[in-house]
Amino acid sequence: MAKKIRYPLSKIGVFGISQLKEQNPYMIAWWSAVFPGFGHYLLSQYTRAVLLTLTEVVINTLARINEAMVYSFCGNFEMAKNVLEPRWTLGYLLIYLITIADSFRVALYQKKLTHLAKLEKSPIQNMEIFSTEILYLQKQSPVMGPLYSFFFPGLGQLYQQRYGLAFYAIFWWWFYLTFSRLHESFLYLVLGRLEQSITVLHPHWLLFMPSVMGGAIYHAYRTTIEHNELYRLEQRQHLSSRYQNFTFRISR
Repeated sequence: MAKKIRYPLSKIGVFGISQLKEQNPYMIAWWSAVFPGFGHYLLSQYTRAVLLTLTEVVINTLARINEAMVYSFCGNFEMAKNVLEPRWTLGYLLIYLITIADSFRVALYQKKLTHLAKLEKSPIQNMEIFSTEILYLQKQSPVMGPLYSFFFPGLGQLYQQRYGLAFYAIFWWWFYLTFSRLHESFLYLVLGRLEQSITVLHPHWLLFMPSVMGGAIYHAYRTTIEHNELYRLEQRQHLSSRYQNFTFRISR
């Protein structure tokens, strides 16, 4: 009877490679504060992360949080107070704080689970073939993933074979580009029409973009490093299993 694996370290699924990770819980909480859901992405909890990011966009829009932030940055605190929708603001604040606390808690617990999984030395999958996709562990450059995400968020995740997240990020980046009118603003700026390049921007959607860009770059960087570590562990398991009982003779 095959031994049951109690603490698997990783799993290759049709949408990518998921694994337990040892993450700094304060860094995870910080990314959850930057954009609710990003901390859970870093912990490979993709379903709840997607739902949290959708919740952030919807409730932020209804509560008009971004508009209030823009007025606050400009020193217009009275206008910032008036623009907020109180029906949604309190709910937004509660979800925001609970998301940060939950990501911190999960990061602490995953550190323990990762330690137990490494002690158990459960077999690590090297490759999985599905009817729609082929996925495998490979060593990748920790520079290329973040670089792709810098040029267009989502491409770094595509580089890492995290296909579901990649196309989700690509869709939303196009959405933000379209509704913020950033491309139009850039064209006006190139043409020397500075005032028009400023007035054409939509601040609500523009304010999402730095967080999304930074999160995509950091996720691509961390995930590449973690996949490389998983690749080395799998290689070590394979070589130990295959050659540990061999007697080697070194010729002089």
